Amino acid sequence: MLERLFRLDENRTSVRIEVVAGATTYLTMAYVVFVNPLILSGTGMDRGAVFVATCLASAFATLLMALFANYPLALAPGMGMNAYFAYTVVKGLHYSWQEVALGAVFISGVLFLILSLTRVRSWIVDAIPLSQKMAISAGIGLFLGIIALKEAGIIVASPDTLVTLGNLKSPATLLACAGFIVMVALDRLAVPGAIIIAILAAAITGILLGISPFVGVIDTPPSLAPTFLALDLRGAFDIGIATVVFVFLFVDLFDNTGTLVGVAHRAGLLDEHGKLPRIERVFIADSIAAMVGALLGTSTVTSYIESAAGVKAGGRTGLTGVAVAALFLLTLFFAPLAGSIAAYATAPALLFVACLMARGFAELKWEDVTEYAPAVVTALAMPLTFSIANGIAFGFITYAAVKLLSGRFAEASPSMLVLAALFIVKYAFF
Repeated sequence: MLERLFRLDENRTSVRIEVVAGATTYLTMAYVVFVNPLILSGTGMDRGAVFVATCLASAFATLLMALFANYPLALAPGMGMNAYFAYTVVKGLHYSWQEVALGAVFISGVLFLILSLTRVRSWIVDAIPLSQKMAISAGIGLFLGIIALKEAGIIVASPDTLVTLGNLKSPATLLACAGFIVMVALDRLAVPGAIIIAILAAAITGILLGISPFVGVIDTPPSLAPTFLALDLRGAFDIGIATVVFVFLFVDLFDNTGTLVGVAHRAGLLDEHGKLPRIERVFIADSIAAMVGALLGTSTVTSYIESAAGVKAGGRTGLTGVAVAALFLLTLFFAPLAGSIAAYATAPALLFVACLMARGFAELKWEDVTEYAPAVVTALAMPLTFSIANGIAFGFITYAAVKLLSGRFAEASPSMLVLAALFIVKYAFF
């Protein structure tokens, strides 16, 4: 049955290799079950329910990708999108998490599905210049970075300078700094699960020192009821949230595409023309995952680049994803442990992911000012306005204007000009 489903012999792999690869992928991304509930609970969402939603959404999405597309690709609520959900949409724009946040995530998933069934998706992806794609990735990294520094207590608000240095003598802040250093060192030593090991080490140390309370380790899963089907689609159709839906859709589109190509390349799954077989199935699975995640009560579910760790361990088929999904379901019983993880323990993980995403700067054409200047605007605007949407808008407007004014009309695609014009209209009249 496994051979028929996953074509193990054709992909030169075995059940043992795939299971080990799945465990490896899970260990590298399991931090999401601690970080995601902590971020989203800041909006008023029930932390226990978000934990269950995170585990169920990750298990469902990864299993769907495994069975429908047969790829060793794991999915979970995306870092960056959950921060945008909590800090920009709910706290910044003062929308309710039921109405706009979850509703907008669901609508973006529906739109993603429609785009996946047509050629529009490819048109959008191809129309956006590489420099802006890389800038969006790096900018989200900087956005996560400033959130991580804030959660760790390293920076605090200041009426004079906007932000300033926090209390570095605070035990929680010191633990966060130590956790990040340990995390980086473990990753450099290629220790599987470096992120989750460092999180647990910081949390346990904090509990032993009395910095944070200990809730427990294993128990029956909390109720999903507080977030299950809590989205308000009628409220989400408010024209004022068009930009929110656009950002959820836009970032998921590029995040998924970049992750897919990167993981597939490492796994040797690209054909002789550099294209990925069954790519339509991959995008359909991803869009359905986003919708189901919203129904369960979590932010946008998307593909994780950490899947590359499983590929490196030998994973080549969807059986890797089946193993990952099973482990996420098993995690449901560790809700008390997730509740014992304080912000100072998860902040290092956010900062570490920020460092990984900042690598997008390396792909910029630094010899061409019309490429790197708009890209830097995109990346800087995200953390400094606390909004991924503003970063994308400022970057697109700058890119289109610079290309037109410098006489390089051909490099400003019609779609970029249209998007830039729409953003200008938004800021001018809405």
